[in-house]
Amino acid sequence: MNYIYKKLFYGLLFLVLIFFAYRYLKNNDETSTEYNTNLIQEQVRNVGKLVVTEGHYSQVLTFKDQDHYLGGFISFDKKALIIVNSDVTIGYDLRQMKYEIDDKSKVIRIISIPKEEVKISPDIQYYDIEQSQFNKFTGSDFNAITQKIKKDLAKKIQKSALKSNAENRLISELSKILLVTHSVGWKVEYNGEEIKKEVDFKL
Repeated sequence: MNYIYKKLFYGLLFLVLIFFAYRYLKNNDETSTEYNTNLIQEQVRNVGKLVVTEGHYSQVLTFKDQDHYLGGFISFDKKALIIVNSDVTIGYDLRQMKYEIDDKSKVIRIISIPKEEVKISPDIQYYDIEQSQFNKFTGSDFNAITQKIKKDLAKKIQKSALKSNAENRLISELSKILLVTHSVGWKVEYNGEEIKKEVDFKL
């Protein structure tokens, strides 16, 4: 009889030990997950800033305009030499980045990355201005010239090293999230695909 009691006692003791061991491991896992989540959120906040790449462009342009009268027999001309020095910035406001953290799957999903914001600040100087009394430079002319300069420069920027440098800086910032998530055994997904290295970010 004593043998049976002892067997029951040790059996219950074994079950109690298993229960507490399970609770201990479960609590540790929850604590670890919570710590990892906080760590990742902190890194995203650190990345969530304005990333700006700056450049400078210089241009020399010639503006010409003619007003024709009497079927083209008479024309009144105006022209000017234009020197443009433009400061350009390409920025990504990562505070606008949308993401979600999946604790169960240990995945951070980047939903959207903000588009670049291009700012062009031209300093326009006019030289050798020639104009007719009947065809003078007006405020509308100067506004049109400024808009054309900005439009032409924006096209050049899209194909320039400045644009690619800005994208590289953006990816460098995003890779900080990648580094932290991998260090704690999490994954990063963007556009439904897992990001394993920097080059996987397709902007």
